[in-house]
Amino acid sequence: MLRLLKFLLVLPVAILLVLFGVANRQMVSLVIDPLSPSAEALRVSVPLFLFFFGTLAIGAVIGSMMTWFAQGRHRKAERQFRRECTRLQDECARLKAQSGQPASLVPATR
Repeated sequence: MLRLLKFLLVLPVAILLVLFGVANRQMVSLVIDPLSPSAEALRVSVPLFLFFFGTLAIGAVIGSMMTWFAQGRHRKAERQFRRECTRLQDECARLKAQSGQPASLVPATR
């Protein structure tokens, strides 16, 4: 159900982006040097939709990186919990083996 909802939301946006790209094929100039706008060495002329899609792609990459860095502490905590869980399961299996109980009662959730 969620997959269908995503598709129904993404499809119109994708169609609008394609229409935007087709409608904006005229060349525009981007001046990279703010101090000397007349400098030809730092001027790039490309179609407008490339600026738009390039900015969109750069924003997606930067947003993904920021999310990845923000979730770092959660990934670290999960690794620590998994290590702790494995250590405790091993200790439980060792103690059961020492007490004579069958080791098959220990759940294998690795």
